[in-house]
Amino acid sequence: MAKEGRRTVPTELAALAAGVSQATIRKWASRGKITRYGSPQRAEYDLDELYEILARARRGTGSGPAS
Repeated sequence: MAKEGRRTVPTELAALAAGVSQATIRKWASRGKITRYGSPQRAEYDLDELYEILARARRGTGSGPAS
């Protein structure tokens, strides 16, 4: 499923990497804060995209997941 250069992980691991719940990862995806990859039965998320979102949130640029 992963495109060349893209490191995707399932919802559970994305949540662990971000330090949030799986429900939060799903909410971010439904709100367009993070891109959902994978099949309809198995969601996956790009680790680099997730880390960038978290870094923006820490810097307070207003485009992080909570905004």
